[in-house]
Amino acid sequence: MPTRTPRRNNSPGKTTDRLVVADGTSRAFLTLDELCIELQISRSTFYDWRAKRKAPRCLTLPNGKLRIRRADLDTWLNARSEDTA
Repeated sequence: MPTRTPRRNNSPGKTTDRLVVADGTSRAFLTLDELCIELQISRSTFYDWRAKRKAPRCLTLPNGKLRIRRADLDTWLNARSEDTA
């Protein structure tokens, strides 16, 4: 069973670090802390983006904590990429 402790994936050629579980696969859902680490932003920046409706789509759990689907984050990032062609 893989551990749930995230670690940074420092693979060469990647423009951003991805959080992966110990078995090397990326997680389907990210916690707010994991998202902030991956995007290299503070929690306050994330909440500012969320208030302005500029943040990636989030799920609110019954305990009030937020989770972000990996697919939603990838879609959000792709929508913000600049075309260099």
